[in-house]
Amino acid sequence: MDTAKTKSLNDQVIAITQRSATLRSSLDSGHAPGEMVDGLKDLENSLEKVSEALIPFEQRFSHLQALAEIGQVVNSTLEVDEVLQIVMDTIVRLTGAERGFLMLRDERGEMTTRIARNWEHESINQNEFAISRTVVQRVIDSGEAVLTTNAQEDPRFGGQESIIAFSLRSILCVPLSVKSVLIGVIYTDNRIRTGIFTESERDLLLGFANQAAVAIENARLFSSLKRTLEEVTELKNLMDDVFASIVSGVITADVQDQITLCNRAACSILGHASAEIVGRPLGEIMPTFANEILPRLDSVRKTEQAVVGLELSQSIPEGGSVDWRFNLSPLKDAEQRTQGVAIVLDDMTEQKKLEAQRSLLRRMVSPAVLDQIDPNSLQIGGKKVYITVLFADIRGFTAYSEKHSPEELVAVLNRYLAAAADAVLTHEGTVDKFLGDAVMAWYNAPVPQPDHTLRAVKSALAIREAVAALHAQMPKETHLDFGVGIHYGEAVLGWIGTEKRLEYTAIGDSVNTAKRIQENCAKNQILISAEAYERVKDEIDARPFVPLSVKGKTQPVGVYEVVGLVR
Repeated sequence: MDTAKTKSLNDQVIAITQRSATLRSSLDSGHAPGEMVDGLKDLENSLEKVSEALIPFEQRFSHLQALAEIGQVVNSTLEVDEVLQIVMDTIVRLTGAERGFLMLRDERGEMTTRIARNWEHESINQNEFAISRTVVQRVIDSGEAVLTTNAQEDPRFGGQESIIAFSLRSILCVPLSVKSVLIGVIYTDNRIRTGIFTESERDLLLGFANQAAVAIENARLFSSLKRTLEEVTELKNLMDDVFASIVSGVITADVQDQITLCNRAACSILGHASAEIVGRPLGEIMPTFANEILPRLDSVRKTEQAVVGLELSQSIPEGGSVDWRFNLSPLKDAEQRTQGVAIVLDDMTEQKKLEAQRSLLRRMVSPAVLDQIDPNSLQIGGKKVYITVLFADIRGFTAYSEKHSPEELVAVLNRYLAAAADAVLTHEGTVDKFLGDAVMAWYNAPVPQPDHTLRAVKSALAIREAVAALHAQMPKETHLDFGVGIHYGEAVLGWIGTEKRLEYTAIGDSVNTAKRIQENCAKNQILISAEAYERVKDEIDARPFVPLSVKGKTQPVGVYEVVGLVR
């Protein structure tokens, strides 16, 4: 109520008080009953006027009280759906509306009905969403409330199809705004009665809409925050799982070298539980490596340059020698400021053992053969292939062995055999085996080599040159000689033996023939079979040699003596 109406009401109360005093005086002085009746009637009329004047005040007080109660209820929860339902039920109750609709902007910016309730506090089916889109659009465009007591006769809306088709009468629609930004509208109506809504209901609904808009926005923000928190929690759990599953040990330390985090693998490698590691200085957890690690950690923090592949070893009383590999990287925050160091730790002990075993195997088996080894598909057996076989034997070793100790014999033998093996490998031959003081090798398998016979001849010439070089370095009494035999033919090549002991080798008559030819060589002589000679005769300098009668052959074996390569 405005100030003028309040003043008028006060004047009426004063007049009633004065009239009551006059009536009391009349009673005391004994006036006529007629005058008393007239006075009482006047007093009754005045009281009725005051009562009528108080109605708007009572209504306003009731509305203010309702707004206070609504504010408490609406702000009692941050769940969006609960807030919307409370808002709608309260609106319908306060305004006396038949139906209420609350619309909010969706992600595309369009108004969609989030909740619809009737006067019985029941949700309205979507097929009953018959409202005036014209009224809603006007509120959206203007940002102001729209009130019509009878939409059928209202010149603003009377001609609209929705008004006529849906028999809409009393309509009250107000905006929902947060910081002057319209986020939705509240629409109420009554399809039966006219004049349901007044300016008082409009003002009440506007006041309530302001509270509701804030509550809805808070609920939205809470819901968004809740979803974000759930996503972050899910991501954190995923990262924890990934972190725990990393087979390498991962440790993070701050700028004071205090451990802040470690994964399951790091605990296993260091032999401590996480609770025993986190919070302690690195030097206490890895005392053996403190002198090596701590200066490098300081360097990583200062230079912001990672240290990759740092390998260190330590001896553990209960476990022997252990090999470690460290990768040190600066640990940065979102603003790229270094907050510490991340350490990736791997126990390389088993891998080092495997590498050492493989290195030893490379020295025992040709690299070409080693590449053919697949443990998953290894099968005993072989296949026929055409190869060139080379046998090289040390001449004079038996006589030399009678005059020297085993240690001296092995030392000298290894030098000559190594020279022969290097010559074979240089020309990509496969060293099959060492037979006492002899070397067996072949070419054209397992990798095909179109010029494999020429490679064998070149290897033989290289052996002769290597022996001459050894003679220049070694004492005269250790000077020994070689004889080399070469043959081309068919052989069976593959894995021979049992599952417990396998050997990748070549067997067949061609292998035996090469060995028989070698046995008939003189010192430093290279003999090649006629079959092998036919394949390289245009590229080597050779002369016919006396056919050899060898064990296991009914006919003499034709051979040539290799002098050198054609220049």
